[in-house]
Amino acid sequence: MKLPELLHGKLIKRYKRFLADIILDSGETITAHVPNSGAMTSTIEADCEVWVSKSDNEKRKLAYTLELTKIGNQLICTNTNIANKIAIEAVQNGVIKELIGYDSIKPEQKYGKNSRIDILLENGDKKCFVEVKSVTLRLDNTLAFPDAVTSRGTKHLEELMSMVEEGYRAVMLYVIQRTDKLPFRIASEIDKKYYEKFLEVTAKGVEVLIYQAEISLEEIKIT
Repeated sequence: MKLPELLHGKLIKRYKRFLADIILDSGETITAHVPNSGAMTSTIEADCEVWVSKSDNEKRKLAYTLELTKIGNQLICTNTNIANKIAIEAVQNGVIKELIGYDSIKPEQKYGKNSRIDILLENGDKKCFVEVKSVTLRLDNTLAFPDAVTSRGTKHLEELMSMVEEGYRAVMLYVIQRTDKLPFRIASEIDKKYYEKFLEVTAKGVEVLIYQAEISLEEIKIT
């Protein structure tokens, strides 16, 4: 996926979860929307390099969106909305070999108990439900999910398990959206309930895939 034109700057502070004050290279200070509800531990810090996009949509409250940060030598995609887009692109292009062989790809489909699945793959009567999670947390020498307690994430695991019980495929796809090449794990010390539910549903047939995104200032794609 090609990224929009990005402007470089440095972070002043993130606050109220969805707001960040940034000073651009031009010297202008802006407030950008942060499309990430997580703790963003290890992905953002004062004075870190950042890249933002700018929208021409006059109806938007904030014209700027935080897209990338840089911690040390690692680029990180902090826009969690991108994970679903590059996952769909990767499925369409046959990059995710475990998800090849379906005739239709449908995003954001209602299923389960008032939930939406990120990707529904279908081939006749065969269905595969794919939940996508963006991974940006680094803990020591591992990458981990989640970065905060996520009751919503636990609910998604339960919904996937219910699809397996109905006879369908269900896949948990973790997309690593930072350039570190490190092992991945579930952060049990951050959310024990999520970890326990993960063990339960994977023992009952929910599949797990971990794929790395390749990130540059022009493009991000799953490889």
